Amino acid sequence: MDLRTNYLGMELKNPIVVSPSPLTENLDNMKKMEDAGAAAIVMHSLFEEQITFMSEDLNENLQQGTMSFSEALTFFPEEQDYKMGPDSYLEHIRKAKEMVNIPVIGSLNGVSVGGWQDIATKIEQAGADALELNVYYIPTNPEQDGPHVENLYLDLMREVKKAITIPVAVKIGPYFSSTANMVQKLDQAGADGLVMFNRFYQPDLDLDNLEVKPDLTLSSSWELRLALRWVAILYSRIQADMAITGGVHTGTDALKAMMAGAKVAMMTSAILRKGIDHINTVLAEMTQWMEAHEYESIAQMQGSLSQRNCPNPAAFERANYMKIITCYTPNA
Repeated sequence: MDLRTNYLGMELKNPIVVSPSPLTENLDNMKKMEDAGAAAIVMHSLFEEQITFMSEDLNENLQQGTMSFSEALTFFPEEQDYKMGPDSYLEHIRKAKEMVNIPVIGSLNGVSVGGWQDIATKIEQAGADALELNVYYIPTNPEQDGPHVENLYLDLMREVKKAITIPVAVKIGPYFSSTANMVQKLDQAGADGLVMFNRFYQPDLDLDNLEVKPDLTLSSSWELRLALRWVAILYSRIQADMAITGGVHTGTDALKAMMAGAKVAMMTSAILRKGIDHINTVLAEMTQWMEAHEYESIAQMQGSLSQRNCPNPAAFERANYMKIITCYTPNA
C-alpha cells in the first residue's frame, strides 16, 4: 500500500501531518509523533506579538540600564516570561532537526509585514524544511474594506517569499467575500501551499465577573466539511498544494481530505484528545479501508471526489443547499 504524497515539494511517507499545538514545544513529543507515523510536523507558532513585545521590552530595559549600574543585565526580560521567544524558537528547530528525520515546518502567526523577513530567514537558517504563515486577523475597523484586508495577506506572503528559498504555505480563514478569488490571488502571488482553514477561536462572556474570557474548544469531525467543500471546488484550479486542517480525527476524515484534493491532512485536536499514538490508529484505518476498496495508493484517490471529477458538480454549490433545506423533516 503506497501512502506517499507530495506537499510543498517534499515527498512524505503518508499524508498525516501534525499541525501547530503546544505539544511540539517538547522535543520528546516530536520524536513520539515521528515514531507514531506522522509524515511531517508543523511547529507551534511564533507570534508576531512575541517578536514585537520582546524587542520593545528589551529596548526599554536597555535605556533603564544606562541610568543604573554595570550589572544592568539584570534588567533584561526573562525569556521564559514569554514561553518561547525568537531565540529559543530557532534553537528548538535546530534541535528538532537533529532529533527527527521527517520534515519540520516552521510557523509564524501574525498579519503585519514588519520584521517577518528577518525572522523567516533565521527560521530557514535554523533548518526548517518549509514555513507556514498562519495569518490570524479579524478586521474590526469599519474603515477597512475587503481589498485592504486581502492586501495584508498578499503583502505579508510576498515579502516573506522574497526573503527565503524554502517553500511557504499560507494558512487562511474561510471568511473572505470571495474565498476562491482570494486563494487564486495567493496562488498567483507565489504561495507554495494553502492550508484551509484557520479556526478563529471565539471568546465567551463571563457574567459573574463581567469580563471577556478566552475559550478553547477542540474541533470535531463535522468541522471538516467546510474545508472539504472548498478544496474540492479549488482542486486543479490552482498550482499551490492544498492542506486540510480542522476536523481531521479519523482515517475516514483523512481519506475524505485526499479525495477532495488535498495533499495532506493536518491533525491537532484528535491528538490532544487521544494521545500521540492516535496517529497510528488513523493510518491503520486508512490502510484497512484502502485495501477493502482496492486502492493501491493515495495518489490514485487524490481529487477523485473533487468538483472537477464529480458527476454532478452542482452538488458543491446551491443544489446541495436547496436539497438539504427542502428535505429536512423536524421532530414532531
